[in-house]
Amino acid sequence: MNLKKEFIDFFVSKGHVAIPSAPLIPENDPSVLFNTAGMQPLIPYLMGKEHPEGKRLCDYQKCVRLTDLDSIGDKTHHTFFEMLGNWSLGDYFKEESINYSFEFLTKVLHIPLERLAVTVFAGTDKVPRDEVSAHIWESLGLKKERIAYLGEEDNFWIAGETGPCGGDTEIFYFRSDDPIPDKFDPKDNRWVEIWNNVFMEFNKDSAGNITELPKKNVDTGMGLERVVAVLEGVTDNYQTSIWHDIMAKIEELSHKSYEGNEQSMRIIADHVRTSVFISADYAGIVPSNTDQGYILRRLIRRAIRHAKKLEIDMNSPWLEEVAEVVIQKYANDYPEIKANHERVINVLKEERIKFNHTLEKGLKEFSRVINNLNTKTIDATQAFRLYDTYGFPIELTIEMAKEKGIDVDVEGFQAKFKAHQELSRTASAGKFKGGLASTGEKETMYHTATHLLNAALKIVVGPDVHQKGSNITSERMRFDFSCDHKLSDEEKARVEEIVNNWIKEDLPVTMTTMPKTEAVKSGAEAMFIEKYADIVNVYSIGTVSKEICGGPHVSHTGELGKFKIIKEEASSAGVRRIKAVLE
Repeated sequence: MNLKKEFIDFFVSKGHVAIPSAPLIPENDPSVLFNTAGMQPLIPYLMGKEHPEGKRLCDYQKCVRLTDLDSIGDKTHHTFFEMLGNWSLGDYFKEESINYSFEFLTKVLHIPLERLAVTVFAGTDKVPRDEVSAHIWESLGLKKERIAYLGEEDNFWIAGETGPCGGDTEIFYFRSDDPIPDKFDPKDNRWVEIWNNVFMEFNKDSAGNITELPKKNVDTGMGLERVVAVLEGVTDNYQTSIWHDIMAKIEELSHKSYEGNEQSMRIIADHVRTSVFISADYAGIVPSNTDQGYILRRLIRRAIRHAKKLEIDMNSPWLEEVAEVVIQKYANDYPEIKANHERVINVLKEERIKFNHTLEKGLKEFSRVINNLNTKTIDATQAFRLYDTYGFPIELTIEMAKEKGIDVDVEGFQAKFKAHQELSRTASAGKFKGGLASTGEKETMYHTATHLLNAALKIVVGPDVHQKGSNITSERMRFDFSCDHKLSDEEKARVEEIVNNWIKEDLPVTMTTMPKTEAVKSGAEAMFIEKYADIVNVYSIGTVSKEICGGPHVSHTGELGKFKIIKEEASSAGVRRIKAVLE
Protein backbone atom coordinates (compact mmCIF):
# COMPACT_ATOMS: atom_id res chain seq x y z
CA MET A 1 0.00 0.00 0.00
CA ASN A 2 1.18 3.53 -0.83
CA LEU A 3 -0.02 5.33 2.30
CA LYS A 4 0.70 8.81 0.93
CA LYS A 5 -1.37 8.16 -2.19
CA GLU A 6 -4.23 6.54 -0.24
CA PHE A 7 -4.34 9.53 2.14
CA ILE A 8 -4.33 12.18 -0.60
CA ASP A 9 -6.87 10.30 -2.76
CA PHE A 10 -9.20 9.92 0.22
CA PHE A 11 -9.22 13.59 1.16
CA VAL A 12 -9.45 14.75 -2.46
CA SER A 13 -12.60 12.58 -2.67
CA LYS A 14 -13.87 14.61 0.32
CA GLY A 15 -13.46 17.92 -1.50
CA HIS A 16 -9.91 18.76 -0.40
CA VAL A 17 -7.23 20.20 -2.71
CA ALA A 18 -3.83 18.51 -2.58
CA ILE A 19 -1.07 21.11 -2.14
CA PRO A 20 2.69 20.54 -2.58
CA SER A 21 5.02 20.09 0.36
CA ALA A 22 6.55 23.39 1.48
CA PRO A 23 10.37 23.62 1.44
CA LEU A 24 12.21 22.02 4.34
CA ILE A 25 13.97 25.34 5.02
CA PRO A 26 11.26 27.91 5.92
CA GLU A 27 11.22 31.15 3.98
CA ASN A 28 11.52 34.43 5.88
CA ASP A 29 11.16 32.74 9.27
CA PRO A 30 14.29 33.28 11.38
CA SER A 31 12.67 31.70 14.44
CA VAL A 32 13.11 28.14 13.20
CA LEU A 33 15.78 26.22 11.27
CA PHE A 34 13.42 23.73 9.61
CA ASN A 35 9.73 23.13 9.04
CA THR A 36 8.89 20.91 11.99
CA ALA A 37 5.23 20.03 11.29
CA GLY A 38 2.72 19.96 8.46
CA MET A 39 0.86 22.93 9.89
CA GLN A 40 3.88 25.22 10.19
CA PRO A 41 3.88 26.54 6.58
CA LEU A 42 0.10 27.06 6.87
CA ILE A 43 0.10 29.19 10.03
CA PRO A 44 -0.77 32.44 8.17
CA TYR A 45 -3.88 30.73 6.74
CA LEU A 46 -4.83 29.19 10.08
CA MET A 47 -4.64 32.72 11.49
CA GLY A 48 -7.09 34.12 8.96
CA LYS A 49 -5.37 34.75 5.63
CA GLU A 50 -7.26 33.27 2.65
CA HIS A 51 -5.54 30.37 0.91
CA PRO A 52 -5.59 30.57 -2.92
CA GLU A 53 -6.65 26.90 -3.14
CA GLY A 54 -9.69 27.32 -0.90
CA LYS A 55 -10.85 26.10 2.51
CA ARG A 56 -10.13 22.35 2.32
CA LEU A 57 -6.50 21.31 1.89
CA CYS A 58 -4.38 18.16 2.25
CA ASP A 59 -0.72 17.29 1.73
CA TYR A 60 2.31 15.33 2.84
CA GLN A 61 4.94 17.64 4.32
CA LYS A 62 8.64 16.94 4.78
CA CYS A 63 9.77 17.84 8.31
CA VAL A 64 12.92 17.86 10.44
CA ARG A 65 12.87 17.89 14.23
CA LEU A 66 16.02 18.19 16.32
CA THR A 67 14.54 17.87 19.80
CA ASP A 68 14.96 14.08 19.68
CA LEU A 69 18.39 14.00 18.02
CA ASP A 70 19.98 12.20 20.96
CA SER A 71 17.26 9.52 20.76
CA ILE A 72 18.06 8.56 17.17
CA GLY A 73 19.20 4.96 17.19
CA ASP A 74 16.15 3.59 19.00
CA LYS A 75 13.18 1.93 17.27
CA THR A 76 10.86 4.91 16.85
CA HIS A 77 12.67 8.25 16.49
CA HIS A 78 13.55 10.00 13.22
CA THR A 79 15.20 13.34 12.47
CA PHE A 80 13.52 13.67 9.07
CA PHE A 81 9.96 12.42 8.72
CA GLU A 82 6.88 12.92 6.55
CA MET A 83 3.66 14.31 8.00
CA LEU A 84 0.28 13.66 6.39
CA GLY A 85 -2.26 16.40 7.04
CA ASN A 86 -5.70 17.71 6.15
CA TRP A 87 -7.07 21.16 6.97
CA SER A 88 -10.34 23.00 7.15
CA LEU A 89 -9.95 26.78 7.04
CA GLY A 90 -13.27 27.99 8.41
CA ASP A 91 -15.25 25.21 6.70
CA TYR A 92 -16.06 21.88 8.44
CA PHE A 93 -15.33 21.29 12.11
CA LYS A 94 -15.28 18.53 14.75
CA GLU A 95 -17.96 16.18 13.44
CA GLU A 96 -16.69 16.00 9.85
CA SER A 97 -13.04 15.93 10.94
CA ILE A 98 -13.48 13.02 13.36
CA ASN A 99 -15.69 11.15 10.90
CA TYR A 100 -13.09 11.55 8.13
CA SER A 101 -10.32 10.26 10.41
CA PHE A 102 -12.44 7.34 11.56
CA GLU A 103 -13.45 6.40 8.01
CA PHE A 104 -9.88 6.55 6.72
CA LEU A 105 -8.50 4.43 9.56
CA THR A 106 -11.23 1.77 9.64
CA LYS A 107 -12.49 1.65 6.04
CA VAL A 108 -9.40 2.52 3.96
CA LEU A 109 -6.61 1.20 6.22
CA HIS A 110 -8.87 -1.51 7.73
CA ILE A 111 -7.66 -0.92 11.30
CA PRO A 112 -9.99 -2.76 13.74
CA LEU A 113 -12.03 -0.48 16.00
CA GLU A 114 -11.01 -2.54 19.05
CA ARG A 115 -7.37 -1.42 18.57
CA LEU A 116 -8.27 2.30 18.72
CA ALA A 117 -8.55 4.75 21.63
CA VAL A 118 -8.61 8.55 21.86
CA THR A 119 -7.83 11.46 24.15
CA VAL A 120 -9.89 14.68 24.22
CA PHE A 121 -9.41 17.99 26.03
CA ALA A 122 -10.42 17.96 29.71
CA GLY A 123 -11.06 21.71 29.78
CA THR A 124 -9.99 24.53 32.10
CA ASP A 125 -11.71 27.29 34.02
CA LYS A 126 -11.72 29.31 30.77
CA VAL A 127 -12.27 26.59 28.13
CA PRO A 128 -15.03 23.98 28.53
CA ARG A 129 -14.44 20.23 28.57
CA ASP A 130 -14.72 18.84 25.03
CA GLU A 131 -17.82 16.70 25.41
CA VAL A 132 -18.64 17.31 21.72
CA SER A 133 -15.66 15.32 20.43
CA ALA A 134 -16.23 12.59 23.02
CA HIS A 135 -19.88 12.18 21.94
CA ILE A 136 -18.86 12.00 18.26
CA TRP A 137 -16.39 9.21 19.04
CA GLU A 138 -19.03 7.35 21.05
CA SER A 139 -21.51 7.66 18.16
CA LEU A 140 -18.93 5.94 15.93
CA GLY A 141 -18.80 2.93 18.25
CA LEU A 142 -15.88 3.77 20.53
CA LYS A 143 -16.58 2.73 24.12
CA LYS A 144 -16.44 5.34 26.92
CA GLU A 145 -13.60 3.37 28.51
CA ARG A 146 -11.49 4.07 25.41
CA ILE A 147 -11.88 7.87 25.71
CA ALA A 148 -9.54 9.71 28.09
CA TYR A 149 -9.77 13.39 29.05
CA LEU A 150 -6.37 15.11 29.36
CA GLY A 151 -5.31 18.66 30.26
CA GLU A 152 -3.58 21.57 28.53
CA GLU A 153 -0.12 20.00 28.44
CA ASP A 154 -1.36 17.05 26.36
CA ASN A 155 -4.45 18.16 24.48
CA PHE A 156 -4.36 21.90 23.85
CA TRP A 157 -2.62 23.74 20.99
CA ILE A 158 -1.62 27.38 20.42
CA ALA A 159 0.99 28.91 18.09
CA GLY A 160 3.04 31.03 20.47
CA GLU A 161 1.62 32.93 23.43
CA THR A 162 -1.45 34.44 21.75
CA GLY A 163 -3.73 33.80 18.78
CA PRO A 164 -5.97 30.97 17.54
CA CYS A 165 -6.00 27.98 19.86
CA GLY A 166 -8.06 25.02 20.93
CA GLY A 167 -8.23 21.49 22.25
CA ASP A 168 -7.38 18.45 20.19
CA THR A 169 -8.30 14.81 19.98
CA GLU A 170 -5.44 12.35 19.59
CA ILE A 171 -5.98 8.88 18.16
CA PHE A 172 -4.05 5.91 19.56
CA TYR A 173 -3.41 2.38 18.27
CA PHE A 174 -2.68 -0.62 20.53
CA ARG A 175 0.67 -1.84 19.19
CA SER A 176 1.22 -5.10 21.03
CA ASP A 177 0.35 -8.80 20.84
CA ASP A 178 -0.88 -8.64 24.45
CA PRO A 179 -4.64 -8.85 25.14
CA ILE A 180 -6.14 -5.41 24.47
CA PRO A 181 -7.18 -3.74 27.76
CA ASP A 182 -10.84 -2.75 28.03
CA LYS A 183 -9.86 0.61 29.54
CA PHE A 184 -7.50 2.98 27.75
CA ASP A 185 -4.55 4.22 29.80
CA PRO A 186 -2.65 7.02 27.96
CA LYS A 187 0.45 6.27 30.10
CA ASP A 188 0.60 2.68 28.81
CA ASN A 189 3.24 2.89 26.07
CA ARG A 190 1.69 -0.01 24.18
CA TRP A 191 -0.84 2.58 22.99
CA VAL A 192 0.88 4.59 20.23
CA GLU A 193 -0.43 7.94 19.00
CA ILE A 194 -1.02 7.86 15.22
CA TRP A 195 -3.12 10.96 14.43
CA ASN A 196 -3.85 14.33 15.99
CA ASN A 197 -6.86 16.52 15.12
CA VAL A 198 -6.56 20.08 16.45
CA PHE A 199 -9.73 22.18 16.73
CA MET A 200 -8.92 25.91 16.68
CA GLU A 201 -12.14 27.38 18.05
CA PHE A 202 -10.81 30.08 20.42
CA ASN A 203 -8.58 33.15 20.41
CA LYS A 204 -6.28 34.06 23.29
CA ASP A 205 -5.28 37.73 23.65
CA SER A 206 -2.24 39.24 25.38
CA ALA A 207 -4.22 39.65 28.62
CA GLY A 208 -4.97 35.92 28.70
CA ASN A 209 -8.63 36.33 27.74
CA ILE A 210 -10.07 33.51 25.63
CA THR A 211 -12.97 34.16 23.24
CA GLU A 212 -14.68 32.02 20.62
CA LEU A 213 -13.56 32.47 17.02
CA PRO A 214 -16.15 33.32 14.33
CA LYS A 215 -14.21 31.13 11.81
CA LYS A 216 -13.01 27.82 13.24
CA ASN A 217 -10.20 25.74 11.75
CA VAL A 218 -9.15 22.11 11.81
CA ASP A 219 -5.48 21.11 11.59
CA THR A 220 -4.50 17.44 11.55
CA GLY A 221 -1.22 15.55 11.48
CA MET A 222 -0.39 11.87 10.95
CA GLY A 223 3.22 10.65 11.04
CA LEU A 224 3.86 8.47 7.99
CA GLU A 225 6.69 6.36 9.46
CA ARG A 226 4.74 5.49 12.60
CA VAL A 227 1.54 4.53 10.75
CA VAL A 228 3.42 2.38 8.21
CA ALA A 229 4.96 0.49 11.15
CA VAL A 230 1.47 -0.07 12.56
CA LEU A 231 0.08 -1.28 9.23
CA GLU A 232 3.02 -3.62 8.62
CA GLY A 233 2.81 -5.03 12.15
CA VAL A 234 6.32 -4.22 13.34
CA THR A 235 7.48 -2.51 16.53
CA ASP A 236 10.76 -1.30 14.98
CA ASN A 237 10.06 1.56 12.54
CA TYR A 238 13.35 0.80 10.78
CA GLN A 239 12.12 -2.66 9.78
CA THR A 240 9.27 -1.31 7.63
CA SER A 241 9.26 -1.14 3.83
CA ILE A 242 10.30 2.54 4.10
CA TRP A 243 13.79 1.48 5.19
CA HIS A 244 14.31 -1.92 3.54
CA ASP A 245 16.41 -0.73 0.58
CA ILE A 246 18.46 1.69 2.67
CA MET A 247 19.24 -0.92 5.33
CA ALA A 248 20.10 -3.51 2.68
CA LYS A 249 22.70 -1.12 1.23
CA ILE A 250 24.24 -0.48 4.68
CA GLU A 251 24.36 -4.26 5.33
CA GLU A 252 26.05 -4.77 1.96
CA LEU A 253 28.66 -2.05 2.60
CA SER A 254 29.44 -3.21 6.16
CA HIS A 255 29.25 -6.95 5.49
CA LYS A 256 27.18 -7.14 8.66
CA SER A 257 23.54 -7.89 9.39
CA TYR A 258 21.04 -5.45 10.91
CA GLU A 259 20.53 -7.78 13.87
CA GLY A 260 23.15 -6.98 16.46
CA ASN A 261 24.11 -3.67 14.80
CA GLU A 262 20.75 -1.93 15.02
CA GLN A 263 21.78 1.34 16.68
CA SER A 264 24.59 2.27 14.27
CA MET A 265 22.60 1.21 11.20
CA ARG A 266 19.55 3.22 12.31
CA ILE A 267 21.70 6.30 12.90
CA ILE A 268 23.39 5.98 9.50
CA ALA A 269 20.07 5.43 7.70
CA ASP A 270 18.30 8.29 9.49
CA HIS A 271 21.14 10.79 9.22
CA VAL A 272 21.90 10.10 5.55
CA ARG A 273 18.21 10.43 4.63
CA THR A 274 17.97 13.71 6.55
CA SER A 275 21.22 15.00 5.01
CA VAL A 276 19.93 14.26 1.51
CA PHE A 277 16.78 16.29 2.11
CA ILE A 278 18.58 19.24 3.74
CA SER A 279 21.22 19.49 1.03
CA ALA A 280 18.61 19.03 -1.74
CA ASP A 281 16.52 21.97 -0.52
CA TYR A 282 16.53 24.94 -2.87
CA ALA A 283 17.92 27.12 -0.06
CA GLY A 284 21.35 25.72 -0.99
CA ILE A 285 22.47 24.63 2.50
CA VAL A 286 26.03 23.29 2.77
CA PRO A 287 27.91 21.98 5.84
CA SER A 288 29.11 24.85 8.04
CA ASN A 289 29.43 25.86 11.68
CA THR A 290 26.18 27.84 11.89
CA ASP A 291 22.42 27.23 11.71
CA GLN A 292 21.18 24.63 9.17
CA GLY A 293 24.73 24.08 7.89
CA TYR A 294 25.84 23.11 11.39
CA ILE A 295 23.06 20.54 11.67
CA LEU A 296 23.92 19.13 8.23
CA ARG A 297 27.59 18.80 9.20
CA ARG A 298 26.71 17.22 12.56
CA LEU A 299 24.43 14.63 10.90
CA ILE A 300 26.95 13.66 8.21
CA ARG A 301 29.80 13.35 10.70
CA ARG A 302 27.75 11.31 13.14
CA ALA A 303 26.83 8.94 10.29
CA ILE A 304 30.52 8.65 9.37
CA ARG A 305 31.49 7.81 12.97
CA HIS A 306 28.96 5.00 13.07
CA ALA A 307 30.08 3.74 9.65
CA LYS A 308 33.60 3.52 11.08
CA LYS A 309 32.17 1.58 14.02
CA LEU A 310 30.66 -0.89 11.52
CA GLU A 311 34.09 -1.14 9.83
CA ILE A 312 32.82 0.27 6.53
CA ASP A 313 35.73 1.27 4.24
CA MET A 314 36.20 4.98 5.04
CA ASN A 315 37.97 5.66 1.73
CA SER A 316 35.17 4.20 -0.37
CA PRO A 317 32.20 6.30 -1.61
CA TRP A 318 29.91 4.47 0.84
CA LEU A 319 28.11 7.65 1.95
CA GLU A 320 27.22 8.58 -1.61
CA GLU A 321 26.04 5.02 -2.29
CA VAL A 322 23.59 5.12 0.63
CA ALA A 323 22.46 8.60 -0.52
CA GLU A 324 21.79 7.26 -4.04
CA VAL A 325 19.32 4.74 -2.57
CA VAL A 326 17.55 7.55 -0.68
CA ILE A 327 17.44 9.76 -3.80
CA GLN A 328 16.01 6.96 -5.92
CA LYS A 329 13.33 6.31 -3.29
CA TYR A 330 12.08 9.91 -2.94
CA ALA A 331 12.81 11.57 -6.31
CA ASN A 332 9.29 11.06 -7.67
CA ASP A 333 7.56 12.59 -4.63
CA TYR A 334 9.85 15.60 -4.17
CA PRO A 335 11.07 17.41 -7.35
CA GLU A 336 14.06 19.06 -5.63
CA ILE A 337 15.55 15.62 -4.85
CA LYS A 338 15.71 14.83 -8.57
CA ALA A 339 16.70 18.36 -9.66
CA ASN A 340 19.56 18.67 -7.15
CA HIS A 341 20.78 15.06 -7.34
CA GLU A 342 24.33 15.93 -8.41
CA ARG A 343 24.63 18.73 -5.86
CA VAL A 344 23.59 16.42 -2.99
CA ILE A 345 26.17 13.80 -3.91
CA ASN A 346 28.94 16.42 -4.16
CA VAL A 347 28.05 17.93 -0.76
CA LEU A 348 28.18 14.52 0.93
CA LYS A 349 31.37 13.49 -0.84
CA GLU A 350 33.23 16.67 0.13
CA GLU A 351 32.18 16.43 3.78
CA ARG A 352 33.08 12.71 3.91
CA ILE A 353 36.59 13.39 2.61
CA LYS A 354 37.02 16.40 4.91
CA PHE A 355 35.93 14.49 8.00
CA ASN A 356 38.05 11.46 7.14
CA HIS A 357 41.00 13.87 7.30
CA THR A 358 39.73 15.24 10.66
CA LEU A 359 39.50 11.71 12.02
CA GLU A 360 43.10 11.08 11.02
CA LYS A 361 44.13 14.26 12.86
CA GLY A 362 42.10 13.02 15.83
CA LEU A 363 44.07 9.78 15.91
CA LYS A 364 47.29 11.81 16.02
CA GLU A 365 45.82 13.94 18.84
CA PHE A 366 44.90 10.77 20.72
CA SER A 367 48.50 9.56 20.44
CA ARG A 368 49.73 12.95 21.68
CA VAL A 369 47.39 12.76 24.70
CA ILE A 370 48.57 9.23 25.53
CA ASN A 371 52.25 10.17 25.22
CA ASN A 372 51.87 13.19 27.53
CA LEU A 373 49.88 11.48 30.28
CA ASN A 374 51.31 11.68 33.79
CA THR A 375 48.69 9.26 35.10
CA LYS A 376 46.92 6.17 33.83
CA THR A 377 43.72 8.13 33.09
CA ILE A 378 42.55 10.36 30.24
CA ASP A 379 40.78 13.19 32.06
CA ALA A 380 37.33 14.63 31.23
CA THR A 381 38.72 17.72 29.45
CA GLN A 382 40.91 15.63 27.13
CA ALA A 383 38.14 13.12 26.41
CA PHE A 384 35.65 15.90 25.65
CA ARG A 385 38.13 17.68 23.36
CA LEU A 386 38.58 14.45 21.38
CA TYR A 387 34.79 14.30 21.05
CA ASP A 388 34.06 17.98 20.39
CA THR A 389 37.02 18.91 18.16
CA TYR A 390 37.85 15.62 16.47
CA GLY A 391 34.50 13.85 16.47
CA PHE A 392 35.61 10.92 18.64
CA PRO A 393 32.63 9.26 20.35
CA ILE A 394 33.48 8.42 23.96
CA GLU A 395 33.15 4.70 23.11
CA LEU A 396 36.02 5.01 20.61
CA THR A 397 38.22 6.83 23.14
CA ILE A 398 37.48 4.16 25.80
CA GLU A 399 38.19 1.33 23.36
CA MET A 400 41.49 2.79 22.17
CA ALA A 401 42.57 3.69 25.72
CA LYS A 402 41.79 0.16 26.93
CA GLU A 403 44.16 -1.25 24.31
CA LYS A 404 46.89 0.87 25.92
CA GLY A 405 45.94 -0.14 29.47
CA ILE A 406 44.61 3.35 30.23
CA ASP A 407 41.34 4.43 31.89
CA VAL A 408 39.02 7.29 30.87
CA ASP A 409 37.17 9.66 33.23
CA VAL A 410 33.79 8.71 31.77
CA GLU A 411 31.76 10.34 34.57
CA GLY A 412 33.60 13.64 34.09
CA PHE A 413 33.09 13.39 30.33
CA GLN A 414 29.36 12.76 30.77
CA ALA A 415 29.09 15.84 33.03
CA LYS A 416 30.83 18.00 30.40
CA PHE A 417 28.72 16.47 27.66
CA LYS A 418 25.51 17.19 29.59
CA ALA A 419 26.58 20.79 30.24
CA HIS A 420 27.34 21.16 26.51
CA GLN A 421 23.88 19.82 25.63
CA GLU A 422 22.15 22.18 28.05
CA LEU A 423 24.11 25.11 26.66
CA SER A 424 23.17 24.13 23.10
CA ARG A 425 19.51 23.74 24.02
CA THR A 426 19.42 27.08 25.82
CA ALA A 427 21.26 28.95 23.09
CA SER A 428 19.12 27.53 20.32
CA ALA A 429 15.78 27.17 22.08
CA GLY A 430 13.99 29.41 19.62
CA LYS A 431 15.64 28.13 16.46
CA PHE A 432 15.73 24.43 17.24
CA LYS A 433 12.25 23.85 18.60
CA GLY A 434 10.34 25.69 15.89
CA GLY A 435 7.88 28.49 16.18
CA LEU A 436 6.03 31.31 14.53
CA ALA A 437 8.03 34.23 13.18
CA SER A 438 6.67 37.71 13.53
CA THR A 439 4.95 39.14 10.46
CA GLY A 440 4.64 42.66 11.71
CA GLU A 441 4.85 45.96 9.84
CA LYS A 442 8.65 45.97 9.49
CA GLU A 443 8.83 42.38 8.23
CA THR A 444 6.11 43.17 5.68
CA MET A 445 8.16 46.11 4.41
CA TYR A 446 11.29 44.00 4.07
CA HIS A 447 9.35 41.29 2.25
CA THR A 448 8.25 43.81 -0.38
CA ALA A 449 11.81 45.15 -0.61
CA THR A 450 13.11 41.70 -1.61
CA HIS A 451 10.94 41.90 -4.75
CA LEU A 452 12.40 45.31 -5.65
CA LEU A 453 15.95 44.08 -5.00
CA ASN A 454 15.39 41.01 -7.20
CA ALA A 455 14.10 43.21 -10.05
CA ALA A 456 17.00 45.71 -9.67
CA LEU A 457 19.62 42.93 -9.74
CA LYS A 458 18.17 41.69 -13.03
CA ILE A 459 18.78 45.13 -14.51
CA VAL A 460 22.28 45.66 -13.07
CA VAL A 461 23.75 42.12 -13.12
CA GLY A 462 21.67 40.48 -15.83
CA PRO A 463 18.32 38.79 -16.57
CA ASP A 464 19.65 35.39 -15.45
CA VAL A 465 19.74 36.50 -11.80
CA HIS A 466 17.24 34.53 -9.71
CA GLN A 467 16.41 34.52 -6.02
CA LYS A 468 17.92 31.56 -4.16
CA GLY A 469 16.60 32.29 -0.70
CA SER A 470 15.86 35.02 1.81
CA ASN A 471 15.70 35.60 5.53
CA ILE A 472 13.84 38.49 7.14
CA THR A 473 13.72 39.90 10.64
CA SER A 474 12.37 43.20 11.92
CA GLU A 475 15.93 44.63 11.77
CA ARG A 476 17.17 43.60 8.33
CA MET A 477 16.74 41.51 5.19
CA ARG A 478 19.08 38.88 3.77
CA PHE A 479 18.77 37.97 0.08
CA ASP A 480 20.59 35.16 -1.76
CA PHE A 481 20.78 35.27 -5.56
CA SER A 482 22.49 33.46 -8.43
CA CYS A 483 25.62 35.31 -9.52
CA ASP A 484 29.12 34.21 -10.55
CA HIS A 485 31.06 37.24 -9.30
CA LYS A 486 31.46 39.64 -6.40
CA LEU A 487 29.45 42.81 -7.01
CA SER A 488 31.57 45.88 -7.62
CA ASP A 489 30.98 49.07 -5.64
CA GLU A 490 29.47 50.57 -8.80
CA GLU A 491 27.04 47.66 -9.16
CA LYS A 492 25.94 47.91 -5.52
CA ALA A 493 25.46 51.67 -5.79
CA ARG A 494 23.42 51.24 -8.97
CA VAL A 495 21.19 48.59 -7.33
CA GLU A 496 20.57 50.89 -4.36
CA GLU A 497 19.77 53.80 -6.68
CA ILE A 498 17.22 51.80 -8.72
CA VAL A 499 15.44 50.41 -5.64
CA ASN A 500 15.26 53.85 -3.99
CA ASN A 501 13.93 55.43 -7.20
CA TRP A 502 11.11 52.87 -7.26
CA ILE A 503 10.38 53.60 -3.60
CA LYS A 504 10.20 57.36 -4.36
CA GLU A 505 7.80 56.67 -7.24
CA ASP A 506 5.37 55.18 -4.66
CA LEU A 507 4.43 52.31 -6.99
CA PRO A 508 1.21 50.39 -6.23
CA VAL A 509 1.50 46.79 -4.99
CA THR A 510 -1.37 44.62 -6.25
CA MET A 511 -2.30 40.96 -5.88
CA THR A 512 -4.12 38.69 -8.35
CA THR A 513 -5.10 35.05 -7.84
CA MET A 514 -4.75 32.78 -10.92
CA PRO A 515 -3.73 29.27 -12.02
CA LYS A 516 0.01 28.64 -11.70
CA THR A 517 0.41 27.85 -15.41
CA GLU A 518 -1.29 31.13 -16.34
CA ALA A 519 0.92 33.05 -13.90
CA VAL A 520 4.09 31.63 -15.46
CA LYS A 521 2.83 32.46 -18.97
CA SER A 522 2.14 36.03 -17.85
CA GLY A 523 5.81 36.44 -16.93
CA ALA A 524 5.52 36.06 -13.17
CA GLU A 525 8.73 34.85 -11.58
CA ALA A 526 8.76 32.29 -8.79
CA MET A 527 11.49 30.94 -6.57
CA PHE A 528 11.13 27.13 -6.77
CA ILE A 529 7.91 26.92 -8.79
CA GLU A 530 7.31 23.29 -7.72
CA LYS A 531 6.46 24.25 -4.15
CA TYR A 532 3.37 26.24 -5.15
CA ALA A 533 -0.15 24.80 -5.47
CA ASP A 534 -2.10 24.97 -8.74
CA ILE A 535 -3.75 28.27 -7.75
CA VAL A 536 -1.33 31.04 -6.73
CA ASN A 537 -1.15 34.67 -5.65
CA VAL A 538 0.75 36.94 -8.04
CA TYR A 539 2.08 40.23 -6.62
CA SER A 540 2.87 43.06 -9.04
CA ILE A 541 4.77 46.22 -8.12
CA GLY A 542 3.88 48.76 -10.78
CA THR A 543 5.41 47.40 -13.97
CA VAL A 544 8.83 46.67 -12.45
CA SER A 545 8.19 43.38 -10.62
CA LYS A 546 5.83 40.44 -10.97
CA GLU A 547 6.28 37.40 -8.71
CA ILE A 548 4.33 34.40 -7.45
CA CYS A 549 4.45 34.82 -3.69
CA GLY A 550 2.63 34.13 -0.44
CA GLY A 551 3.11 37.68 0.86
CA PRO A 552 2.69 39.75 2.99
CA HIS A 553 3.33 43.11 1.26
CA VAL A 554 2.79 46.84 1.68
CA SER A 555 0.21 48.55 -0.54
CA HIS A 556 2.60 51.18 -2.00
CA THR A 557 6.41 51.28 -2.25
CA GLY A 558 6.48 54.74 -0.68
CA GLU A 559 5.94 53.06 2.69
CA LEU A 560 9.42 51.48 2.63
CA GLY A 561 11.69 54.42 3.49
CA LYS A 562 15.31 54.32 2.24
CA PHE A 563 16.96 51.09 1.05
CA LYS A 564 20.64 50.56 1.94
CA ILE A 565 22.97 47.62 1.24
CA ILE A 566 25.06 46.81 4.34
CA LYS A 567 27.06 43.87 3.01
CA GLU A 568 27.53 41.73 -0.11
CA GLU A 569 29.31 38.37 0.20
CA ALA A 570 29.52 34.81 -1.07
CA SER A 571 26.86 32.39 0.18
CA SER A 572 27.88 29.23 -1.69
CA ALA A 573 29.22 28.29 -5.12
CA GLY A 574 27.51 30.50 -7.72
CA VAL A 575 25.36 32.21 -5.07
CA ARG A 576 25.92 35.69 -3.58
CA ARG A 577 24.25 37.20 -0.51
CA ILE A 578 23.12 40.78 0.14
CA LYS A 579 22.28 42.09 3.61
CA ALA A 580 20.29 45.31 3.55
CA VAL A 581 18.24 47.60 5.79
CA LEU A 582 15.37 50.04 5.38
CA GLU A 583 16.09 53.38 7.08
